[in-house]
Amino acid sequence: MMKVNLHPKEGLLFNTFLLFFLIHGVQTGVGIVGLPRVVYLAAQHDAWISVLIAGAVTAIVLWFMIMMLRQYDSADLYGIHLDVFGKWLGNSLSFVYILYLISSFFVIFMNYVEIVQVWIFPNLVTWQLALVLILLTIYGVYGGIRVVVGIAFLSVLGTMWILFIAFIPLRYADFNHLFPIMNSDIKSILKGAQSTTLSMMGFELVMFFYPYIKEKRKSMRYVQIANLFTTLMFSFITLVSIVFFAGDSLKAVIWPVLSMFKIVRLPNLERFEFIAVSFWMLIILPNMCLYLWAASKGFSRILKRKQKTGIWFFAILTFGATFLIQARYQMNMVTDIIAKTGFYTAICYPVVLAMIVLMKKWWLKRRNSHAKTS
Repeated sequence: MMKVNLHPKEGLLFNTFLLFFLIHGVQTGVGIVGLPRVVYLAAQHDAWISVLIAGAVTAIVLWFMIMMLRQYDSADLYGIHLDVFGKWLGNSLSFVYILYLISSFFVIFMNYVEIVQVWIFPNLVTWQLALVLILLTIYGVYGGIRVVVGIAFLSVLGTMWILFIAFIPLRYADFNHLFPIMNSDIKSILKGAQSTTLSMMGFELVMFFYPYIKEKRKSMRYVQIANLFTTLMFSFITLVSIVFFAGDSLKAVIWPVLSMFKIVRLPNLERFEFIAVSFWMLIILPNMCLYLWAASKGFSRILKRKQKTGIWFFAILTFGATFLIQARYQMNMVTDIIAKTGFYTAICYPVVLAMIVLMKKWWLKRRNSHAKTS
């Protein structure tokens, strides 16, 4: 039977401060390139406020997650499911979560393929780039959790410079687009906050690599710092997009972040967005590695098979699914479904589960104290 607590070897553990790079790296994926438009459609020029609210909600959810994980010696979500719901129901919930993880993995690389096809290679066959991305991910995940952590670390450091490029559009900004502040009603602002789910999600993966952290008591600090940094970055990029695009033209731009890069001019390089799209592969790679690692770890834990078997199984499954997407509207539909599902699986469900775990532990503690006194 699967164990509730995982006790990895010392050589598989990583330092707690690397949580910052893991959480920020997995939150910053393909969703950010279209984030300003998606939020603007709901909250108009108050979209940046929606992003701040989404970041605050994420911080609360992360607090619940870490408090839940602290109730165990060294458990992941699969072990918690087993402890709380038993073998059959617990494993069934774990399988549902694995389906969500692998669907997110699929959406990440397929959206990136679409961006490459639109911006650089219009005639590129979908399965060719998808195969390259999947093989790169397999190569990374094969190295184990420490290699995946290393990829996230290098990804964040290697792409941080792209954030500074976002300051260039401010030269053409009209800050009157931000006023009047709070002109949108609360319902629209909250709807805008909900629409950030695809960009914000990824932080829930802390429930899977938590057992591999060395100093677990410091984990709360670093996940919250990572989320704060991501929130401020997303808010800044959304704000820049609002003041850069004239009127409601932001609604008509599919990927506003990449569109803003068009104005960047470097010596001997006219199309800077080509560089940005190419570098974006470094941004999505840790996303793909972490999702595939978490899904294959569940495959290994529940079915008692080698994790490498799960890696290949999910890789072949998602590669086969690329042939089912024949039109752009189909990919948009799948992305919307995963974004809506992510709101429940990454935000709502962990809070509910944490409450159940905390109540159960409180009840057991109280029962044991009564047993001792009697």
